[in-house]
Amino acid sequence: MKLTAKLLAGLFLAAGLLNATPYSLDKAHSEVGFSVKHLMITKVNGQFKKFDANIDFDSKTKVFKSLNATIKTESINTGIEKRDNHLRSADFFLAKKYPELKFVMKTYIKKSDDEGVMIGDLTIRGITKEVKLEVEIGGTIKDLEGNNRVGFSLEGEINRTDFDLKWNKALEFGGVAVSEKVELEVEAQAVEK
Repeated sequence: MKLTAKLLAGLFLAAGLLNATPYSLDKAHSEVGFSVKHLMITKVNGQFKKFDANIDFDSKTKVFKSLNATIKTESINTGIEKRDNHLRSADFFLAKKYPELKFVMKTYIKKSDDEGVMIGDLTIRGITKEVKLEVEIGGTIKDLEGNNRVGFSLEGEINRTDFDLKWNKALEFGGVAVSEKVELEVEAQAVEK
């Protein structure tokens, strides 16, 4: 009985993967961004300029089967070189020792054809934590060269101290220089392989 259940589970899994279509990220039309509060009064925005992802997406059911992404830590850019160098240092990302951030999707929960939740493992500084990302699928389209494309947005938040990004300074009037909460914002476009 157990063997039959395992075989059936394997067949269902295989059937689901057969419907998945591999996509490659169109990096020229994608952004990996974040924002964090500074001095508790304004948000500072930044991006990572070098990243890649392999995506399996079923355009018929509008379900992500997998998404594995890597982001180059050294490519962080907030528009201020001094701040970027500080973020690359041991106070934050320790980029020389940990050159990549990684995200590996574990589960996709479909809410509708254009919304869902992606649950996966995010690794920063060698520390892996589960994160939830809200997904909005912008749509699927055939481009000018006849390639199938999908566009989607990912949003979520993490506590940076969970990943040993602990640097901070207390302020005289209360609060801290940099919020522990970091908002993640990804705009992605991918092309069917």
